[in-house]
Amino acid sequence: MKPLAYRIRPQKFEDVFGQDHLVGKDGVLVSMLEKKKLLSFILYGPPGTGKTTIAQLFAEQSGLDFYFFNASTDSKAKLKSIIDTTSYHDILIVIDEIHRMKTDIQDYLLPFMENGNATVIGLTTLNPYQSINMAIRSRCHLYEVKSLDEEALEKAIVNGIKALDVDFRIEKSALSAIIRYSNHEIRTALNILESASLVLNDGDLLTPQIIYRVAGKINHDLDNHEDHFYDLLSALQKSIRGSDVDASIHYLARLITLGDLQSIIRRLLVIAYEDIGLANPLMGGKVLNACDSAIKVGFPEARIILSAIVIDMAISPKSNTAVVAIDKAISDYQENDTGVVPDHASNRKIKLNPDIYHYPHNDKDSVNNQSYLPDQIKDRTYYHPKEESSYEKALSDRLKMLDKIKNKKRK
Repeated sequence: MKPLAYRIRPQKFEDVFGQDHLVGKDGVLVSMLEKKKLLSFILYGPPGTGKTTIAQLFAEQSGLDFYFFNASTDSKAKLKSIIDTTSYHDILIVIDEIHRMKTDIQDYLLPFMENGNATVIGLTTLNPYQSINMAIRSRCHLYEVKSLDEEALEKAIVNGIKALDVDFRIEKSALSAIIRYSNHEIRTALNILESASLVLNDGDLLTPQIIYRVAGKINHDLDNHEDHFYDLLSALQKSIRGSDVDASIHYLARLITLGDLQSIIRRLLVIAYEDIGLANPLMGGKVLNACDSAIKVGFPEARIILSAIVIDMAISPKSNTAVVAIDKAISDYQENDTGVVPDHASNRKIKLNPDIYHYPHNDKDSVNNQSYLPDQIKDRTYYHPKEESSYEKALSDRLKMLDKIKNKKRK
């Protein structure tokens, strides 16, 4: 007998749970089909949320011949054999694990996407903005298939109960246990339900204790390339940024359980400079030292070192002035005409006429009245110190002193 999740796979959009923004009455995919304007798109989201089912239903209703291609296992030759049919008519290709598509396959596919002979539906569990080649991504609309909330999962579980061979009752708390143990994945939830049904008879009551017995360990995701792993890293960073030490330790514990030390270390190093920054400039060195020590001892002892530094980071004063300054400068340069480098800051111009450059160390206080920003933006200010931070207060005082000296020398 086929698994329960397969047997009750939705046969129409109305049976898909939790994705009304895509396949509900006013969903974008429904509108595409109704208006017969089929666009290439990528469905991305956690496993077990319905990406493949939605793609299958869309393909069946598209009116096009459709084909399935797995970017991990299928070859360019297979794609070529599929694409060859476009000489007769347009086709639709569902590409599973599109983030794994090799460059030569992408290059072969792109012209057919460009001219509209091949409509593509890509499926991925990863963030397409980070994992999918821009050439493919720019030719596709990106639609998130969201994690199912408890209400949607409960409806799916209740629907699954109706398809089972045994007629039993279920406690509300057992529903919650299935959801918790499934990590909010509908396929896993239905697998747990089906396993539980094997130990029940007609008229029995399904309790949380039965779920605990048949489900084993909670379905933690151990794949550090999945988006919800990055959700944990994000939650750790936001907790440290928000100076919530207990939440910081909680999310660190989750990440330690998943065992990817390198990802934890990379994120802590970023936090040290992005969120603590100049409010506590020694923190960067402390974090690097702690991370090096954690690598040397490895798990399980590394958890102690990581805990100590995360507590220190969470309680530390915070400042984001460095990241704000650089982002503002990058944005200014990308979006505006910021002018050319001044002659006295250009090596090429200085070599032609050394007198245009005034060496600051030759001046009193090692400061002179030359400005190094392009004339077009000479009054721009990107860095604004947080004066409530003792270190940045010192930087602020130093900036004011420098401005005073420069202004005096300009007179």
